[in-house]
Amino acid sequence: MKNNGERQYLELMADILKNGVRKVDRGTGDASYTVFGRQIRFDLSAGFPLLTTKKVYWKGVLHELYWFLSGQSNIKYLVDNNVHIWDDYPYRKYKILNPRSKIEKEAFIEKIHTDNKFAKKWGNLPRIYGELWRRWPTRTKKTIDQVKWAVEEIKKDPSAHNAIVTSWNPEYLYTMAQYKDTSHFPICHNMYQLNVNDGKLSLQLYQRSADIFLGVPFNIASYALLTLIIAKVTGYEPGDFVHTFGDVHIYELHMEQVREQLKRKPRPLPSIKFTKNIKTIDDFKPEYVSLENYDAYPPIKAPLSVTGGYYGKKKNIFKVK
Repeated sequence: MKNNGERQYLELMADILKNGVRKVDRGTGDASYTVFGRQIRFDLSAGFPLLTTKKVYWKGVLHELYWFLSGQSNIKYLVDNNVHIWDDYPYRKYKILNPRSKIEKEAFIEKIHTDNKFAKKWGNLPRIYGELWRRWPTRTKKTIDQVKWAVEEIKKDPSAHNAIVTSWNPEYLYTMAQYKDTSHFPICHNMYQLNVNDGKLSLQLYQRSADIFLGVPFNIASYALLTLIIAKVTGYEPGDFVHTFGDVHIYELHMEQVREQLKRKPRPLPSIKFTKNIKTIDDFKPEYVSLENYDAYPPIKAPLSVTGGYYGKKKNIFKVK
C-alpha cells in the first residue's frame, strides 16, 4: 500500500518551509518558523505510521508510552532502560535550584541511575502526562484515572462522545498557576479523544505546540500505538489516528536536517504485532509489542530545543519536596 500518511507529514513540513512565520522563544531565544491549525490522518489498517524517511527511535517510543500509561513521572525508569529523551528537563530543574553546582548532565543522569535517593528528589517531573492521565489531582485526596475511565466508557457505550483524556491543568501551568505550584515543563500534546464508528476505534490528538522534525515523528508513533493498544483491550478494530496541530513549527537550527529529509521518498510502512494478549491497559508492557518489517532511511541527528514552560522574573520556579 502507498504510504499516504507519511506523505502528509512531508507535505506539512514543506508547507512550513514555504509559509512559516518566524517567531522567537522569549525564554531561550530559539527561533522557529510556524504555521497554525493543521491536521494529518493515518489509516492504521494501512500499516503502522513509524516514519521511514528517517529512522525513528522505536525503543524510546515503547518505553515512553509505557512510562505514561503506568502513571510514572520520574525519569529513573527511562534512564534505567537507557532511554534518555527526557533527561534535559530534570537537569535544567536541578541547575536552576542549584546554580553553584558544577555537575554536568552526564554525571547528573548517572546519579539518577545509581542513587535512588537522589533520583527520588531530582528525577521527578510532577504533573506531566503519566500522572495526569492516571492520577489527576482533585480538591480531595481522590485522584482520577482518566485513561481507565475513557476506555471503560467506550466499551460500555460505542456511541460515546465524551471519552477525552487531558493533560492541560491550568492550576499548574504558566502564570495561571500560583507561583509556588507552577510547573516548568510545557505540556505540548495536551488532549486526545477516543471514538468508535462502525466497530473501529479511532483516536484524535490535539497538540498545541509541535516540533515537526524532532518531536512529531515520535508523537505520531506513540499515539498510533496507544490507539492500537486501546483497540486491543476494547475489542474494536483499529481505525484512524488523527493528529491535529495548533502551532506546528520547524526550529531554525533544524533547517538543514529538514531539507535532507524532504529529499527522501517514503518506503512501505511497518506493522505491529502483539506477542501477548492484552486485556486491560495495565497489562501493556513494552516487551509485548513487536515491530515488524521496518525499513527506514538512516536517522538524521539534530539538537533538542528545550523551550516553553514557565516564564517570569524569578528563576527559582520549582518546589521540590
